Amino acid sequence: MKFDVNKLQWIREPVDYTISDNRIEIITKPHTDLWQRTYYHFRNDNAPVLQMKTDEKFFSFTVKTQFFSKCRFDQCGIVMYLDSENWLKASIEYENEKFQHLGSVVTNSGYSDWATTEINADIKTMWYRFSRREDDYCVECSEDGVIFRQMRVCHMWKGNGTISFGIYACSPEESSFKAIFTDMQITECKWLPHDGQQPDKNKL
Repeated sequence: MKFDVNKLQWIREPVDYTISDNRIEIITKPHTDLWQRTYYHFRNDNAPVLQMKTDEKFFSFTVKTQFFSKCRFDQCGIVMYLDSENWLKASIEYENEKFQHLGSVVTNSGYSDWATTEINADIKTMWYRFSRREDDYCVECSEDGVIFRQMRVCHMWKGNGTISFGIYACSPEESSFKAIFTDMQITECKWLPHDGQQPDKNKL
C-alpha cells in the first residue's frame, strides 16, 4: 500500500485548503470539532477530515504536522474516522501561551475519552505514527521523526474490516489557523508483535 493523495476523500471539506503530492495545508473554520458525550455531554461532529480507505490489516501511517495554533483547543493531527460514533484522533490542542495538550481520543459506540500530557506551548511541530494490527491500534508521536514514543494502544469495536484513516484539523472556539501536513508515508507495520504473541494471521 502506498500513500496517494489522489485516494484521499473529504468528510466535511474545509473552506480553504491546498493539496499536493507531499504537502497538505488546511485553514480551519471556527466552531469545528470532534467529540462525543463524555463529561462535557455535548456532541460535536463537524471537523474537516481527509482520509483514504484500506482493508490492509497490518501497516503504519506516518505524517509530520506543523501548526500555527493560537486559540484554546485549536488542534490538528491524525484520525481514523469510521462514523460519527466510532473514531480515534491524536493531536496537540493549544491551551494558552504556557502549555498545550499532547493527547489522543478514542470514541467507541458514541463515547469519547481523552488521554493527555502537558507540553510546552512553543512546540509547533509534531510527527505522528498510526499503526494497525487487525482491530487493535497504536498511536505514537515524535519530535524529530526518528524516535517515536507510544501515546496509546486501543481496540476499536468497528475497526476489524475496511477502515478510513488520514488527517484532520479544527478550531472548536472562535478561531482559525493554518495546519500543514508533510512527509506522509505508509509502511509495513512498525508496531511489532508482543513477545510471545501468536504469528500474524495473514503471515503464516
